[in-house]
Amino acid sequence: MGELAKLSISEAQRGLAKGDITAFELTEDCLKEAKNSTKLNAFCVITEELALKQAKAADQKINEKKNAKLTGIPIGIKDIFCTYGIKAQAASKILSGFIPPYESTVTKKLWDAGAVMVGKLNMDEFAMGSSNETSAYGPCINPWRADDNRADLTPGGSSGGSGAALAANLCLATTGTDTGGSIRQPAAFTGTVGLKPTYGRCSRWGIIAFASSLDQAGPMTKTVRDSAILLSAMSGYDPKDSTSMQMEAPDFESFLGKNIEGKKIGIPREYRIEGMPAEVEDLWKEGTRKLAAAGAEIIDISLPNTKFALPTYYVIAPAEASSNLARYDGVRFGQRANIEEGEGINEMYKKTRQLGFGEEVKRRVMIGTYVLSAGFYDAYYIRAQKVRTLIQNDFIEVFNKGIDSILTPTTPSSAFKIYDKAKQNPLDMYLNDVFTVTANLAGLPAISVPAGKDKVGLPLGLQLIGKPWCEGELLNIAEVLEKETLFDRFPQKWW
Repeated sequence: MGELAKLSISEAQRGLAKGDITAFELTEDCLKEAKNSTKLNAFCVITEELALKQAKAADQKINEKKNAKLTGIPIGIKDIFCTYGIKAQAASKILSGFIPPYESTVTKKLWDAGAVMVGKLNMDEFAMGSSNETSAYGPCINPWRADDNRADLTPGGSSGGSGAALAANLCLATTGTDTGGSIRQPAAFTGTVGLKPTYGRCSRWGIIAFASSLDQAGPMTKTVRDSAILLSAMSGYDPKDSTSMQMEAPDFESFLGKNIEGKKIGIPREYRIEGMPAEVEDLWKEGTRKLAAAGAEIIDISLPNTKFALPTYYVIAPAEASSNLARYDGVRFGQRANIEEGEGINEMYKKTRQLGFGEEVKRRVMIGTYVLSAGFYDAYYIRAQKVRTLIQNDFIEVFNKGIDSILTPTTPSSAFKIYDKAKQNPLDMYLNDVFTVTANLAGLPAISVPAGKDKVGLPLGLQLIGKPWCEGELLNIAEVLEKETLFDRFPQKWW
């Protein structure tokens, strides 16, 4: 049991095509693994009946030679995607019991491509967090453990359930969303591959909003090739999303396997931050060496406004969250709190939001409301948007000079203990996004690739940032890095 669930998408595709396995067998194996892994708390809903129904239909299409790219491939969906007839709660009490009467564009594309839905995955509440500890479902646990310690570790966030389910082989691939690193950071913490596409590549319609100018859906997979396969199915123009780019989605898998000789890889000096562990610095140097050995030209670059990225992000993101979450008031959306006789509508709003939102969401809503308020709007929000433009211009200037991709660490550390940072200053948690937020602010594609382990055996990732709309080239470079990095990607089972 569990052997089929360990397959990658590309491996399963070959097995299904040859008739060595059936979609029903593959799905059944993933469902068994998901149901037997409750200690991880990766799934908030397991859609067994639907999955088996979809798997039977997939087998029929395969037999009739009418299968699509993802026919029969079992995947998990982050709880932030609206799924028709299946609850979508964004891991928040305020959306408890919400069952969407519609399907998000991304998930519809996946079902149209033949994918099978194993279930919905745990996450930080409204995608606000870097540890999956703010979830109304309780924290998700990383399947990885340190060699010298049995303590539970965070899988990262906000797409923590997506990373944990992949690392534990509960499904073949998952979806995530990335607002400031929420795909890439959990990918680094769980030894998986996480891709944030260019802003506008994947439709945001039907995804519960956090910060609309930053949010982007993307694939989380076991291999770079699988990310290319999944991204092809997820992306494409959507008239229901005004920020969706009107361009054809290419076959990203066709970009793989090409020589990177002569490709220019930028190494930004500003990412060498104070206090960065020596093993992260060494990993970065080793990744640089591997790309150079594959024929790439390594060039030192400067992104001078990087030092402003984190404060800029934590003004813009909460401001947009404050606006987006205003709709959850117990009247238009969300669970309504009970009020005493004689209490008015204002009290009802207050109680609904006080009881429905978790502490981190309330913190960010309050920050966002403050920076948008009269007297502070120009001082904070407008200034942050101006700095965002400077950050974007840094990348434009570098790419205009011929740089093809930028290599950085994904995170400043490996996975940390559950509640270890949450009990301290919240700012300590926000620092986890130090290497990832720039790509969101600039709207660029970026991918985290497993690149090694730290001294206690926990996975670490390296990040590649690419040019806008050049995910194919980015994936090709990432696959070269992946092939040069050999280590046991999956943890020993303890759950």
